[in-house]
Amino acid sequence: MSDESTSEPGTSSSFSSAVSGGTTVKECQDMIRRSLQTPMVKFLLEHLDKSGCAVGDGFIKAVRCDKEFGGGYTRGEGVIVCSNHMNMQDDVNQVVIHELIHVFDDCRAANLNWANCAHHACSEIRAGHLSGDCHYKREFLRGFMKIRGHEQDCVRRRVMKSVINNPYCSEAAAKDAMEAVWDVCYNDTQPFDRAP
Repeated sequence: MSDESTSEPGTSSSFSSAVSGGTTVKECQDMIRRSLQTPMVKFLLEHLDKSGCAVGDGFIKAVRCDKEFGGGYTRGEGVIVCSNHMNMQDDVNQVVIHELIHVFDDCRAANLNWANCAHHACSEIRAGHLSGDCHYKREFLRGFMKIRGHEQDCVRRRVMKSVINNPYCSEAAAKDAMEAVWDVCYNDTQPFDRAP
């Protein structure tokens, strides 16, 4: 994974743990279609619709990416899934869920400013915690083995990786922002009743 990715305001990225050459754009687009039928994705899409932020056809697109990330969300443009970093259906499902949590945050917070390190960190905390990005099996496959406390460590690591790529956030600002919003954002499970 590279730390060369940059985020613009209104942008958030998911980092990929995929190996090899990934899939073609067409294969990935087919996997996105299958992902849209999974219970968690359906749940998020339903809640986006109820919140007045319905997602239309073509909102989630497969593309080839130059940078080392799995996907991203850009306000006004939608979600991308990087086909060349996806190896299996679960990879695509994970990116779609993670990015839809960002979409939900963008929808419900009228004043969300992706250039604000605390706002960005909060959405990354929520996406990391609620999407299953840090499930122990995923962490094990990434080479991180810890019996206790792995989930919060993983969320913190992945939040930092994303927020320091925001051109408005230095590493120190990203860490301070993450720590400042951690408790509120980690415990905010909307639109779920509790963390899945």
